[in-house]
Amino acid sequence: MIMFTGIIEEIGAVARRSGAELAILADKVLGDLKEGDSVAVDGVCLTAVAFFPKGFVVQVSPETYARTTLGRLKPGHAVNLERAMRADGRFGGHFVLGHVDGVGRVVSVRDQGEFSLWQFNAPDEVSRYLAPKGSIAIDGISLTLVAPERNTFGVAVIPATLRNTTLGTRRPGDPVNMEADILGKHVRHYMNLDAGKGLSADFLARHGFV
Repeated sequence: MIMFTGIIEEIGAVARRSGAELAILADKVLGDLKEGDSVAVDGVCLTAVAFFPKGFVVQVSPETYARTTLGRLKPGHAVNLERAMRADGRFGGHFVLGHVDGVGRVVSVRDQGEFSLWQFNAPDEVSRYLAPKGSIAIDGISLTLVAPERNTFGVAVIPATLRNTTLGTRRPGDPVNMEADILGKHVRHYMNLDAGKGLSADFLARHGFV
């Protein structure tokens, strides 16, 4: 299984967009990236299909363009980049697959001392999986949920995250890619199974899942 951690390695930039091909300027991720390898671009898992002196090329399907923020990208746009996790690497964020569940929006940004509190609006495809102190990937960034309520939630962001990702360039109203925590997805799936099949909310409660 291809997996990411939500710890952004560098900020790249769109060099060219031509049909399905998206050319990305990069530096650090080029170190051991090979043709056929996976790389997350703003949280979307894509495959490197070619290289040029200062970057790499991925191919994006029409559905991915339509269902993520990648369809809004133009030359010069900054993007978060992360290579797929290595089996012997450190795991610093949470399990991120690069499968965007929906596009949400920034609602507000408020300074809180050294931190900033960001509020987001999430589509139904994401909000059903939100849990207090749970994880979420926003444009590929691993973040911790604060006070989720219906379709809104907050995250507390440290200065380093704003410096090392594209989040610091986002403003209220801007769209962002969102991927809910895969663990939450599985728990909800099992809770929704028919009671007659044996695995129910009672079972999950007895075993400490809820």
